[in-house]
Amino acid sequence: MRIIDKEILELKNEIAEMFDLVQHQLARSLHAIQYFNQESAKEVMLYEKRINSQELVIDKACEQFVVKFNPVAVDMRFAFATFKINSHLERLGDNAKGIARFVKELDKGFDSNLMERLQLSDMIELGLQMTKLNLDAYLNDDTSTAKLVFELDHKIDIINFNATDIITNYMKENIDEIKPCLSLISTIRKLERVGDLNLNIAEEIVFYVDAKVMKHSKEFKLKNKEK
Repeated sequence: MRIIDKEILELKNEIAEMFDLVQHQLARSLHAIQYFNQESAKEVMLYEKRINSQELVIDKACEQFVVKFNPVAVDMRFAFATFKINSHLERLGDNAKGIARFVKELDKGFDSNLMERLQLSDMIELGLQMTKLNLDAYLNDDTSTAKLVFELDHKIDIINFNATDIITNYMKENIDEIKPCLSLISTIRKLERVGDLNLNIAEEIVFYVDAKVMKHSKEFKLKNKEK
């Protein structure tokens, strides 16, 4: 094994830890919103510091990797992709924190029937599934797994698109529920952003492994939308 390969393995282990932290953060924030669990929301707020700390550790490790090895080709792509993936993961944590904040600011939970009509549970599950797929793809240099994320992101986009009309109609019939509905709209937007950030991560994995630039690729995204 090359010396550089050992360093790559160490960086992957650091990113795996970051993924674990973010997955925990997402799961707890989504538990908080589904069941209006104030303790879960509070845990998410406190957990944020660990994610920020791990982001700094990985950023520094990426910089040292480039300085130490002056990598080229696939090794350079790995360093750049890892740096960007680390940033996307931190922002995933930020969105989880934002969702938890809505729970802390409300006096009661959301209408369960409304949440069911919005397919909120499906949206949550898709976000968590995308994060898990990206971790597997990154650790195994598996672009086929990474590309599955594109399909799941499209499903999240559909749910997000339908949400506006559903909530608008609900508010017309339930004027006293406007405040929680506004928080619910913001939550759905953050979940949609969770999908986008996971899509960015998948794009970086494809770039690192295959040297293919998928970002903003209309042809690729339209192909997946037709499935």
